[in-house]
Amino acid sequence: MRRFKHFLRSFVFVLFLCGFAQVLAQDDNELPKESKFKEPTTKLWFNTYGNIRISKRLFWDAQTHFRFQETAATPFIGQVAQVYNRHAIGYIYSKYVNFSLGGVLRVNFNTNELSEDKNVVPEWRIWHQYQFAQPVYNAMIYHRIRIEHRWTKGFTEDSDYIYRNRWRYMFRAKIPLNNHKLETGTLYVSPEAELIMQSGKAVVGSVMEDLRVTTTLGYILNPRLKVAAGLMYSQGQTLYNPGVFKQSWTMRFHVYFSPDFRKVKNKLPEIHFTD
Repeated sequence: MRRFKHFLRSFVFVLFLCGFAQVLAQDDNELPKESKFKEPTTKLWFNTYGNIRISKRLFWDAQTHFRFQETAATPFIGQVAQVYNRHAIGYIYSKYVNFSLGGVLRVNFNTNELSEDKNVVPEWRIWHQYQFAQPVYNAMIYHRIRIEHRWTKGFTEDSDYIYRNRWRYMFRAKIPLNNHKLETGTLYVSPEAELIMQSGKAVVGSVMEDLRVTTTLGYILNPRLKVAAGLMYSQGQTLYNPGVFKQSWTMRFHVYFSPDFRKVKNKLPEIHFTD
C-alpha cells in the first residue's frame, strides 16, 4: 500500500507538471487577459455498467452510455449527444486491486441545430485502467487511474482525425447510510472528484480537459444489481483556446449489474470494481 500511495502521488504530480510546462511554453499573446467561462450547459446521462465474471481472475467490463445535451429548442434534456460502447477485459489481482484493457466506440451527434455539417461522426479509443480500493471503517474508498488514447474529428466535411491522450485520476468514496456495511438493502452516498488532463500535438496549453465533482445516491438491490443517481458539475479548458473554459451541470443515472455464471461457491466479488 505504501508503494501504491507513492506511485499515486507521483502520477498526479506529473500530470500537473506536464500541464504547467505546456502553458509556460505558449505565447502569452494568444491568451485572453483573463479567463473566460462559457455559460453552463445542462446534460442528462443514462449509464449501464456490466461486470461479467469470466473466470476466477478475469471479467468482462461492458459499459453503455446514452448522453443527452441541451439545445436551443429543448433547454434541459436536449437531444442525444453521444452514445458510448466501452468494453474491456479486466484482471482481478485481489479483491481490492484490478486492471482493465479494452476499446471504445463513441458515436458523436451534432447538437448544433443550425449547423449544415455532418450529423454524426465516430470516435475511437483504446483505454487501460488501474483501480485500487481500500476499506475505511464502514465505508470504501477508491482510487482509479484511467489512460485513454483517442482519435477524434469534427463535424465539418474536411475534418481529419486528431490523436490525443487523456490522463484521468478519480477519487471516490462509498458511505453506507442505513447500514454498517455495503450489502443488500443498503442506501449509500458516493462523493467523487475526477481530474482529466490531455496531451498531444493538437493540445497547445489546453491541458485540463475536465474537472468533475459529483455526488451520487445509490441503493444496493442485491449483490448482482445496484442503481444510483447523482448530479455532476464540470469545467475544463476548450481545445481551441486555453483561456476559455466550458462548464456543465449533468444529471446522471446508473445501473450496475454483475452476472456470474460460474458454478463455484462464494463466487461474487466483495466489492464492485467497475462503477
